[in-house]
Amino acid sequence: MELENYSDIEKAALRSRREILRLGIGLLFVVGTMIYAALGVGLQGPGGIMLVVAAMIGGYMAMNIGANDVANNVGPAVGSRALSMTGAIVIAAIFEVAGALIAGGDVTSTIRGGIIDPSAIADSNRFVWVMTAALLAGALWLNISTAVGAPVSTTHSIVGAVLGAGVAAGGMAAGKWDMVGGIVASWVVSPVLGGLVAAGFLYWIKRAITYRADMVAAAQRTVPVLMGIMAASFATYLILKGLNKVWKVDFGTACAIGAGLGIVTWLLVRAHLRRNAFRLNNSKASINSLFGLPLVFAAALLSFAHGANDVANAIGPLAAITDTVLHGAVSTKASVPLWVMMIGAIGIAIGLALYGPKLIRTVGHEITELDPMRAFSIAMAAALTVIIASQLGLPVSSTHIALGGVFGVGFLREYIKTSYAQTLAEIKSHHQGADKEVVEAFLNDFDKADKKGKRAMLDALKAHTAQAHLSKQERKAIKRTHRHELVKRSALFKIAAAWIVTVPASALMAAMIYYMIFGIVHA
Repeated sequence: MELENYSDIEKAALRSRREILRLGIGLLFVVGTMIYAALGVGLQGPGGIMLVVAAMIGGYMAMNIGANDVANNVGPAVGSRALSMTGAIVIAAIFEVAGALIAGGDVTSTIRGGIIDPSAIADSNRFVWVMTAALLAGALWLNISTAVGAPVSTTHSIVGAVLGAGVAAGGMAAGKWDMVGGIVASWVVSPVLGGLVAAGFLYWIKRAITYRADMVAAAQRTVPVLMGIMAASFATYLILKGLNKVWKVDFGTACAIGAGLGIVTWLLVRAHLRRNAFRLNNSKASINSLFGLPLVFAAALLSFAHGANDVANAIGPLAAITDTVLHGAVSTKASVPLWVMMIGAIGIAIGLALYGPKLIRTVGHEITELDPMRAFSIAMAAALTVIIASQLGLPVSSTHIALGGVFGVGFLREYIKTSYAQTLAEIKSHHQGADKEVVEAFLNDFDKADKKGKRAMLDALKAHTAQAHLSKQERKAIKRTHRHELVKRSALFKIAAAWIVTVPASALMAAMIYYMIFGIVHA
């Protein structure tokens, strides 16, 4: 056998050992959850058995949330190389757990998002089966999505699952179908808004900084403003979405606090750049370095807010089951015991560490190429879009917003690259018959000029070479020839398809699981 075959076998064996290790750690967490639910809670009889089963599924669900959903918070920072994979996982795990435990709240709705009518399922046993089926179906769908490399909304997964199991138990009348309409709308609203905001910020950065002849001077003017807006946005986002369960603040107050922090940040960054401008050189790479540290803070704050909000996707149904089993009746609100919150928090961190890198690479590398400026634009979209949409009453998904931002900056790059290539082709067409040195000299000066200078050079060129006017057909031919594709289409179609089928797939799975449980109990 050749040496290269031995090498392939060793690599395959190493991958197998890693998979077994990840699976083993995940199983240890689920078994630990089972043991605590069985011994720590101390509930006996059928109710105790259901609680143990639900706790295990809740832990499994939490790990799948960590594996799939957290990638949206740190993927752009990793893709832009502002954070290493290890650093991103450590930061995200710490802040996800902190967000869940500090700001996850002590009360959560037992009917996730008001998706089913509790009066339609008054029997406590059936309600427990509904929540158990929903947890398992949501977790399974997230697991499948992670395996195929498709980031999906965990909120949509659990909402679809609760809806499916609820309809299976209580009929069509049990579902609140207006909520489903809002979810369908969010498939379009969320990515479009996220993409537009991210593309808008990136275009601003390019026009205000990288398209200028003196990028260092332009950065001194613009970067402090950008950082001030970032501080204001993230402070407002954190207050409204990350701390809202432990610190109730109205929108105006949150914006005022955010604006104050934004002004302070603007002043500090402006003073810092004035002192250290001599360290920068007139290059895009040097300007990109200014956005590295802000991306670290963005990843941390987005992870904190995600932990505070999305831990409910794992422990909301589990809290409902716990409350129903302990009190023997279905209630609209359920207090969340600390051990239930810990299952959600720790499970998200473990799932992120074990299986998160796959989706982080998908978001950060496999859709479009990212640098710190592009990743900064995506982070801004993730915070600003949620704030704007929530005040306008638009249904949005933070997962869809973040990925929409990635696609937005990618398509903007495609448009800019294609337009620039077409412009160069037109310049060459206007120089037909000229010496090669003359054309190269013009292109060299054109490349160095800022946006205003480029426009002036083009206008002057067209005025002096009117005879080289291109027809509509010639322009279309140039456009086709110089079209750039900087967004991976296969990733776009795969993710879009996963988004569309998430709610119906998780609903169908939950209904099937509910009928299985019902059949087993009544066999």
